Amino acid sequence: MTPPKGRPDTRGSSAEASARFVPAEAEPRWISAWERSEDLVADPAGGRPAFTIAIPPPNVTGALHMGHALNNTIQDVLIRRRRMAGDEAMWICGTDHAGIATQAVVERQLATEGTDRHALGREAFVERVWEWKEEYGGRIIRQLRRLGCTLDYSRERFTMDDRYADAVRHVFCDLYEKGYVYRDRYLVNWDPGLRSAISDLEVEMREVTDTMVEIGYPLAEGDGEIVVATVRPETMLGDTAVAVSPEDPRYRHLVGKRCRLPLVGREIPIVADEAVDPEFGTGALKVTPAHSSDDSEIAARHDLPAVSVIGEDGVMTLDAGERYAGLAPEQAAARVVADLRAAGQLRGERLYTHDVPFSHRSGARVEPLLSLQWFADMDGLARPAIEAVREGRVRFSPDRFAEVYMGWMEGIRPWCLSRQLWWGHRLPVWYRGEEVYVGRAPPDGDGWEQDPDVLDTWFSSALWPFATLGWPERTPELDAFYPTQVLSTARDIIFLWVARMIMMGLEYMGDVPFSDVYIHSVVQAPDGRRMSKSLGTGIDPEELIAEHGADAVRFGLLMISSTQDVRFSHDRIGQGRQLVTKLWNAARLVIERGGAVGVGEVTPATDADRWMASRLARAIERADAALAEFRFSQFADDIYHLVFDEFCDWYLELLKAGEASPDVAAALLEQLLALMAPMMPFVSEEVWSRLPGSDGLLLTHEPARALGPRDEDAEERIARLMEIVGAIRSFASERGLTRRSGISAWVEADEASRAALSPDALRALAGAELADGPPEGASVLGLTMGRLHVAPAEGVDREAERGRLRAAVAVAERELTRAERQLGNARFVERAPADVVEVEREKRRRYAEQLAALAAELAALETAS
Repeated sequence: MTPPKGRPDTRGSSAEASARFVPAEAEPRWISAWERSEDLVADPAGGRPAFTIAIPPPNVTGALHMGHALNNTIQDVLIRRRRMAGDEAMWICGTDHAGIATQAVVERQLATEGTDRHALGREAFVERVWEWKEEYGGRIIRQLRRLGCTLDYSRERFTMDDRYADAVRHVFCDLYEKGYVYRDRYLVNWDPGLRSAISDLEVEMREVTDTMVEIGYPLAEGDGEIVVATVRPETMLGDTAVAVSPEDPRYRHLVGKRCRLPLVGREIPIVADEAVDPEFGTGALKVTPAHSSDDSEIAARHDLPAVSVIGEDGVMTLDAGERYAGLAPEQAAARVVADLRAAGQLRGERLYTHDVPFSHRSGARVEPLLSLQWFADMDGLARPAIEAVREGRVRFSPDRFAEVYMGWMEGIRPWCLSRQLWWGHRLPVWYRGEEVYVGRAPPDGDGWEQDPDVLDTWFSSALWPFATLGWPERTPELDAFYPTQVLSTARDIIFLWVARMIMMGLEYMGDVPFSDVYIHSVVQAPDGRRMSKSLGTGIDPEELIAEHGADAVRFGLLMISSTQDVRFSHDRIGQGRQLVTKLWNAARLVIERGGAVGVGEVTPATDADRWMASRLARAIERADAALAEFRFSQFADDIYHLVFDEFCDWYLELLKAGEASPDVAAALLEQLLALMAPMMPFVSEEVWSRLPGSDGLLLTHEPARALGPRDEDAEERIARLMEIVGAIRSFASERGLTRRSGISAWVEADEASRAALSPDALRALAGAELADGPPEGASVLGLTMGRLHVAPAEGVDREAERGRLRAAVAVAERELTRAERQLGNARFVERAPADVVEVEREKRRRYAEQLAALAAELAALETAS
C-alpha cells in the first residue's frame, strides 16, 4: 500500500512493508506517534465528559506476565473506546513500591556482593533500593508501551514519590486522630524468614503430611483424662484451655471442670464452644490463643489468657519452658512427643494430610503469632463501603463477586498495618519513653525515636484512585477525574485492595472510587496448571509479541477471556495474526480498486453494499453492548467473524465481481478500523494511515458508526446468494470439480428470487454460469427459497455419478443404522447425559434427511438415463 500524500511520516517506506504488515517495524512508530500527539494526556479543563481508569499499579520489581497482559489489554480497549467517543479519557499510570518484594530483590543483590542490609545500615540500604528502582524499576512500564497501552505516561506516579508519601502520612495520622488506628498485641501472619508480619496475599497454602498425635490431659480432680488431638504438639506448651462442642455427649459432664497440661503442670479449664467440630480428631480441641486465629476467637469468648511459646525469631520462647526454649518448632515438636511418650501421656499417632500456610516470599512456614503491631479498626470504615455495594453504587462483574466482597466485609477484622521492613512508608510514629507521638512531621525536642516499622504496602495502595490525582491538595485533576469509572482487577485482591479503596474513597473523598469492578480471568497454562517459571509453565508475553505482534497477542487474550479461569491458547494468538494479515490484504484490495475515504457522503447502492453496511450496523450494536457488559471475548469474536468471514470472504469477492462500490468499500473499511482499533490498534492505525483521503490518527477518530439503517431485504438477498454459492461449492468439491471444469446452475424459485441473482456474482464466487433452465442430468439440491439444479458444464458422467451416489447412500445408511441402534438401547437413553442422547437424535435426523436427498438424486439420474 502506498501512503497518501500529505501525511506525517509515521509509516514505513519499504516495498516489503507495503506488501505485508511487519509488527516489529510498525509498532515502535505508532507508540511514538500516539505519545507525541499528546492525546494520551487528559485535560482537566477540557470541558468534556471524563472517563477515568486507574491502573492497578504493578510492582516496581515486576515484569509483564500473562495476567498483566490480559488486564491491561482490557483497560486499554475501554480507554481507547471512550477516547474515540470524545471523552476526556484519563488512564492513570504508575507503579507500586512493593515493600516485601523490592526489599527481597535488593537483599539478594547484596548477598551476591557478600554483604547484607544490616551491614549497610538502614539509611544506606534504603538509598540502595532507590538506586535499584531508578535503574530497573521502569521495566514493566516499557513493556506496557510495547503492548500498545495508552496510559497517561506524562503523569506517571509511584507510591513512594514525595506527594504520594505526604498523602499516606496524612491518612495514617487522620485515622489515628479519629481513633481507628491503635497499637496492640494481636494475632498476625508472622513470616519467620522475613521476621515480619505479612498480609494474606503473601500467604500460600501447601498440602503437608504431618503426624497427628493424641495426648491425654489428666483431670485436675479425681481420675480420668480428656484426650486431645493435634498436629502441632510443640504449641501445647502454650495451651490455656481445652474446648469441646456443647452438643457432644462424650464430654458434656466435663464442661466447667479443669485438667492439667502435660509436661507443664498448670491447670486449664474445659470449656464448651460452638466452634469445635466433634468429628475432628477426638472432638476435644487444645486451645492455644497465641498461635491460632480460631483459638484466639475461642479465647476471646471465654476470657482466656494467651501464652506465646514461639517468638518472632521463629524459635521457642522461655514461656515454653527451659527444656524447649531456643529450639526450632520442629525440634521442639519431636522433643515434646518424646517427653509425652516417656511420661505415659501419648495416646496415639497417625499421619494427617492438611493445608498449611507458607510465606510466598521467604518460603518459611507462617506462624500465627501474637505480636505488638499497629492496627486499624475497620468496622466503622467498612459500614459505608458495605452500603455502597448493597445500594449498587459499586457494581461487580461477574456479580457473584459482590457476594464474596460482602461476606468478607461483614466479618471484617482489624487490619495489621505495620511491617518489620526497611523499604516502604515508615510509620509517622515516634516514641520517647512512654510517650507516643503521631504526626506528619517529626516532633520537637530531643530523645524521640521513630518507629522502625513501615506500613503495609496495601495501605498506600488503598489511596491510589485519589492520591495519584494530587490529594490531599484539591487539584484540577482531582476535581475532574475522581471518581474513576472502571476498575479491572484480579479476584485475589478483592479484600486486600478493592475493598480498602472503597473504604478510603468514601472516607476521604465522600464518594466511591469507581462505579464498576470487573474481575478478569486468571490465565492458566495450556494444561490447566498455574503459570509459573519454577514449574516451567510460564509464557512470556514479550516473546509472543516479538513472534506474532502486539495486536495478535491482544486479540488472543481477549478471545480466551471469560467469567471463569481460562487456559492460555497459542491457537488464539495465531488466529489473531491471521486476522491481521487478512485485514492488511483486504485494505490493499480496496485501495487497488480505487477506494478512498473523505470523498463526501457515501450511500450504499448495490445489494452487496447495503448488505455489508447492514452487517456492520448489527456488529456495532453488538460490540457496544459487549463492552458495556464486559464481554470481551464476545467483542473480539464478533469482530473477527465480521472482518474475516463477511467483509473479506464475501463482500470483497463481490467487489471484485463489480457488485460493490470501491468508495463504499473504503467507507466500510474505515468503520471496521474504528471498530477494531481499541482491540488491535497497531494494524488498524497503519491501515488507516495508508487509506487515500484519511486524516489524523485513528486514536482519536470517532467510534465506528453505521453507514445507514439495517437493511433486512439486502441481508435476505445476499443470504440467498451465499446459500446458492455454498451449495454449488459443495457440489463441486464432492465431485472433484475445479473452476476450469465449469458448472451450470439453474434456480427453481419465484421470478423475484431468480431476478435478484447476479450472473457476475455467481460466476465470481462459485465459478458457475446461470442457465436458462434445468441443465441436462442435473443434481437437484434443496434451498430455503426453492431448489437448485446443478451439473458440470460438460455434462454428467452418469456411471461415475451413479457410483458416487450409491457410495454416499451406503455411508448414510450405515450411520443411520448405527444411530437408530444406539437410540434403541433403553439403557443408553436412560443413563447417558441428556446432551449426548440429543446428539444421537440429531445424527439420526440428519442422516435420514441426507439419505432421502441422495435417494431422490439417484432416482432422478436413473430416470434421465
